[in-house]
Amino acid sequence: MASREDIRWFKEQFQDEIAQTVAGTPLTVDHIAALACQETGSIWPFLRKADLALPQIMALCVGDTLDDTAGRNAFPRNKAALLASEQGETMFTMAHQALVDMAKFVPGYEKVAKDANKFCHGYGVFQLDLQFFKTEPGFFLSREWATFSGSLARAMGELKAALHELDLFHRQSPLTDLEFTHVGIVYNTGGFNPSKGLKQGHKSDGRFYGENLVDFVRLCKTVATDKSSAALPAPAPDQAIIALPTPVTLEGTPMRVQTREGMLRVRSGPLISEPAQANVIANLPDGHPVRALSKAAKNGFLEIETSLSGAFIQGFSFRKFLVAAPEDSPIEAMAPAHQSSLTQTLSPPIAGLPGTSNIPAVFMPRKNGVMTRRINPANAHTLNEASQPGRTGATAAELRDSIAQIILWLAVDDPDHLRYRPHDGLTFCNIYAHDFCYLAGAYLPRCWWSTPALLKLASGQQVQPLIGDTIREMRANDIFRWLRDLGLGFGWRQTGTVNKLQQEVNQGAVGIIVARRKEDGKSGHIVLVVPETLDNTARRNSVGDVIAPLQSQAGARNFQYGRGNADWWNAEQFAEFAFWIHA
Repeated sequence: MASREDIRWFKEQFQDEIAQTVAGTPLTVDHIAALACQETGSIWPFLRKADLALPQIMALCVGDTLDDTAGRNAFPRNKAALLASEQGETMFTMAHQALVDMAKFVPGYEKVAKDANKFCHGYGVFQLDLQFFKTEPGFFLSREWATFSGSLARAMGELKAALHELDLFHRQSPLTDLEFTHVGIVYNTGGFNPSKGLKQGHKSDGRFYGENLVDFVRLCKTVATDKSSAALPAPAPDQAIIALPTPVTLEGTPMRVQTREGMLRVRSGPLISEPAQANVIANLPDGHPVRALSKAAKNGFLEIETSLSGAFIQGFSFRKFLVAAPEDSPIEAMAPAHQSSLTQTLSPPIAGLPGTSNIPAVFMPRKNGVMTRRINPANAHTLNEASQPGRTGATAAELRDSIAQIILWLAVDDPDHLRYRPHDGLTFCNIYAHDFCYLAGAYLPRCWWSTPALLKLASGQQVQPLIGDTIREMRANDIFRWLRDLGLGFGWRQTGTVNKLQQEVNQGAVGIIVARRKEDGKSGHIVLVVPETLDNTARRNSVGDVIAPLQSQAGARNFQYGRGNADWWNAEQFAEFAFWIHA
């Protein structure tokens, strides 16, 4: 797999030519670099370290082998099929020699190259398949594929066709990561089925082409060169590469919320659904700035957009609760404060909150030598068992694997784990969420400071954590408010849709959905959104949008992986909900 250093080398060699080639399209240098990583990133990183000249490196970018056995469905099915075609013998000689030459430098091919019947069927840094030999023999026999320019030009033809197929060719702005991955799937397979998400294309080591390509897109975006800055910041150790908050456009009429009653609902359409909560997508606080995108109200609603704790919100709100705002009213797409991964030593991180003193995280103190275990009944302490797993890794794949190990170790559905087992009408979603986030390196409080304690901390005083005095236990409703008020300071930010939430979690980020009950005495709910696996996936609709993310929860029913009830957060018992991510 290509590393960040490999990608930097690739960009330094080719970014000028790529930029010139993609001009006028919604493709970027990062998109093309990611495609090169996906297609031959297991080859050219070895070649570049072998002190070879650049033309030789490009000429050795071949791969995927066939022989004289049954082979595959596409041409050439095997050696015999290639030899039987016009100029096939010449092509086979070249194809076998290309394998032999490449195998001198790339581990894993030595034994294969010794087989006189083996030959490569992928050519160039962007891997044009030999199935095109029948219609484009000149491209192969003239070795046009062996140059970067030749391989890029041929790949651009395929990419432009894919852009047209997905109705993206005339897009003025660069494609999103997800959109380019869809284009890449068409490049690989010839088509795209939205309902399958990214689980499409060639499958390798249990993951599909689309799933691997989107990882490379994110990684490429973190790599700067002397000529260009990185589109995304590199993550802190053991954290995920997450997208920047979507900014609000400068179009539309500046307005602000004015209800004088409560929160303003934003709905997915210009109508009140039945039941009333079903089409609510966000709740805006009084005074919140928005941009009105429509000039005239429809059914009393204006289409608006805004940003809320980093989440891009676009929908419809009642016109009568919106008033004019100054033309220069800013709407900041807020990014979370940088937080290093939480260590498992109960060393509290500090939140830098604008306009206040730094407020430290807090954990319930314990007596020396006391262990809090999964098999014990729930309490306010944080787990401290021996050999607890954590979220570690330098790649999205490693982070996903470590999250899977956390879920497996916590085993929320194990009846012996009394910490999470529901009983007598009590459920423990808040404790499971705290435990998971703690192991994953993200602070989500099990206890939090009392109001008097916060005032003392804000004035610079030291405060000792004492349960029932300076700290109190946090339940789901409390966690909802804590995230709204303090989440940004501890590395959390909102995102606007479950589609975006699942996408970030699939990169190895921590994700949660939290809903606050209308009646304060009633329990809210909080679930984890977790990376999709080979066997466990989110549910998508016919256009590919996630409608039920992959979840893990403690509640009335405990499960490690599941999709939960459809849109449970929009149920009438909840006053509001939010989707949160942490790198």
